[in-house]
Amino acid sequence: MQRAHASRLDKEHCGRGQILESGDLYETDVEKSNGQKYPKRKSQILAKVPQGGYWRDLPLKIQKEYMMKSFYLGGGKTGMARRLSIDEPSLTLTCAPAQKQTERCHPLETRPLEVREYARIQTFPDDWQFSGPLTAQYKQIGNAVPVNLADAIGRSIVRLLNDIEKIEK
Repeated sequence: MQRAHASRLDKEHCGRGQILESGDLYETDVEKSNGQKYPKRKSQILAKVPQGGYWRDLPLKIQKEYMMKSFYLGGGKTGMARRLSIDEPSLTLTCAPAQKQTERCHPLETRPLEVREYARIQTFPDDWQFSGPLTAQYKQIGNAVPVNLADAIGRSIVRLLNDIEKIEK
């Protein structure tokens, strides 16, 4: 298993195409796994959202249908009817990729990201196991700090402590 390294996770390597498919970072495509599903009408609406887009990219009539009373409220509501882009770093992963306020629609297919896709974006090793029902697995991944970020922070703290120890001696 090849693991992505924090030093290689620049914009060039952060698009879903680099994370979900084999290439510089991973030897294999992300494996198929369980995932949440959209209801039929939601799927029809999200099919109209372009990569990297959200509810404001829909025709006005569909915006109003989808957003209902929220359409008339303030705020951007940028997480709603949100489709990821294959070429851009991921949005923050939430605990519920199919919930209206926190949607994370697959960039190429009209569906929520699957558990293994979620995990790979968070840089979990491909053999990492999540437990419990599907909602619990999404929650474990959504609440996690990306593995490579935690690794980089940990290494930085160790370097800092080593430098402090050298100075004190």
